[in-house]
Amino acid sequence: MEDKEVWLELIIDSVRVGLRQQRPVVVLKEKNGERYLAIWIGSDMAQSITLALQEQETPRPMTHDLFLSTVTSMQGEISEARIVDLKEDVYFATVLIESLDAGREIVSLDARASDALALAIRAKAPITASEGVMERASITLPAHVDLDDDDSAESINPVTDEELAKLTAFRDLVEGLNLDDLGDLSES
Repeated sequence: MEDKEVWLELIIDSVRVGLRQQRPVVVLKEKNGERYLAIWIGSDMAQSITLALQEQETPRPMTHDLFLSTVTSMQGEISEARIVDLKEDVYFATVLIESLDAGREIVSLDARASDALALAIRAKAPITASEGVMERASITLPAHVDLDDDDSAESINPVTDEELAKLTAFRDLVEGLNLDDLGDLSES
C-alpha cells in the first residue's frame, strides 16, 4: 500500500518586515491548528502578496495577474498552492492547475513558495503544506506568553534539543519583527 501525503490547509496570518534585516516575511497559520510557518520573501513578492490580500487593482497587470489570466483564458483554474518541501532553508512549492474541460486534468507546476502564495490569493485557492514540512519547520506559540515579561518565561515548559533545532529557523524572525506594524498591511 502506497503512503499518501497529508496536506494541511494554511491561511495567511500576516506579512511583516523584520527590523534587523529589513526583509519581509509571510507568516502562515494552520487553518485548523495552532502551528505557524514563516517564509522569508523578497520585497517585490511582499508587495504582490499584500496587494492581492487587500484586493487592490494595479493600473497594469502584475506578473501574477497575467499568469492567472492566462490560466483562466485557457479554460483552467488554479486549484491549490502547496508548500511541498524545505531544503537548506528554501521552501519549495507547486501550483496545481485544473483544466475545466470534461477531463478535469490536474497539472502540477514547480514554483517558488512566494509565487505560489501570490497566485493562490488571487485565485482564492487553498494554500496547503505537507505534514512533513509542518513537522520540520512550524512553530507553536505558547498561549498567553508576554515576551516582555520576565515572569512569564518561567511558566514555559523546557524545550528539548530537537525542538530547539526546529526553532532556530524562527530566531531571526522573532528577534527582528517590527511589532509596531502587526497586522498592518497597508504600508507595503
